[in-house]
Amino acid sequence: MTGFQSSVRSRTDCRLCGSSDLIEAFSFGETPPANAYLSKQDLDASELFAPLTVNFCNNCRLVQLRDVVDPKVLFSRYLYVSGTSPSFVAHFADYAQTLVERFGLTNESLAVDIGSNDGTLLLQFKRRGTRILGIDPAENIAAEATKNGIPTLAAFFTPGVARDVATQHGTASVITANNVFAHTDDVTGFVQAVKGLLADDGVFVFEAQYLKDLVEQNLFDIVYHEHLCYYHLTPLVPFFKRLGMRLFDVEHVPTHGGSLRVYVCRDQATHRTTDRVGEMLQKEAPLNELSTYRSFAARITKNGETLRGILESLRATGKRVVGYGAPAKATTLCYALGIDASHLDYIVDDAPLKQGLYMPGTHIPIKSSDMLYSDNPDYCLILAWNFAGAIMQKHRQFRENGGRFIMPTPEPHILP
Repeated sequence: MTGFQSSVRSRTDCRLCGSSDLIEAFSFGETPPANAYLSKQDLDASELFAPLTVNFCNNCRLVQLRDVVDPKVLFSRYLYVSGTSPSFVAHFADYAQTLVERFGLTNESLAVDIGSNDGTLLLQFKRRGTRILGIDPAENIAAEATKNGIPTLAAFFTPGVARDVATQHGTASVITANNVFAHTDDVTGFVQAVKGLLADDGVFVFEAQYLKDLVEQNLFDIVYHEHLCYYHLTPLVPFFKRLGMRLFDVEHVPTHGGSLRVYVCRDQATHRTTDRVGEMLQKEAPLNELSTYRSFAARITKNGETLRGILESLRATGKRVVGYGAPAKATTLCYALGIDASHLDYIVDDAPLKQGLYMPGTHIPIKSSDMLYSDNPDYCLILAWNFAGAIMQKHRQFRENGGRFIMPTPEPHILP
């Protein structure tokens, strides 16, 4: 952390219940921020590294990062855009349709998306006739979204911002926050902002990776500095209740290897609490035990040994291996499993914004997926494992040319 101390701080209290009874569950040591990609000119400069240590709250059972990297460092200039993934575009189209139909949204309804990115979800609401507004701190992406017809406020979502939006646009029938609620250090302030913007019978809906899937499927690479909380329902129900809100429904959706879609309203709103909430709570008992995470850490160590063994064996026989996908999770995967430029010649990615850059810390170059055909590597490790099906379908020709794909999860293996 040399030279960057002011950008990182450690928490000694739980983000949801405030308890100081926190226990270290596992740690990946110090890693760079997962999305801190480098240009060629940056390669010789100092990089920020921060501890990636996961704590378990012995009071409310929330699993959370101990150390917080300044969000301005993480989010003010962001290279991830939802619209580059056909899978996400389809997911958001279905998501918007579900909310419009279930909650009877009309052309008078306001849908606000927090962490709206390039507006992929809001575009789907717009097409279905609702009023829309995005709020996102990444100034470059917010400006581009606004230019493309998705009005987006470049700001972090705070109670003050929520009041200003409510004054200018009216209250929101639906507020969404997808893969952003888990990025929030001040969770209480975030929910207070939601309350300040939400209509009396409005609905707050958020998606976040599900801790149960993370543990059961060995999806350890979801852990990185942007993801401060790893949610299951057990700590969330009492947290919302303390703030005058009610978690009234939940769905298990397939995005990011398995996510929760959580529905929250004001405590006195008319929405009925579904049986799915109680049913999911009953299945979460193992997630409330520290021993679960100690076993999880042991599996990660074993995965690293297995994957390094596969890659080093291939390299020893003269085979050339590259990676596919430079998502944030690839940074954690490389650091947790000890994968670096000695294992992968380069990584290909479909996002033009990332091509020509280098991975944080490991400095593995990122190139266009055209390289699978112009360069003809022998093996391709799928780092963007949540899109493995779509990647292999898109690149059937790579396999037909004799190339083989490698999956890192749930256990490392070479695909036939």
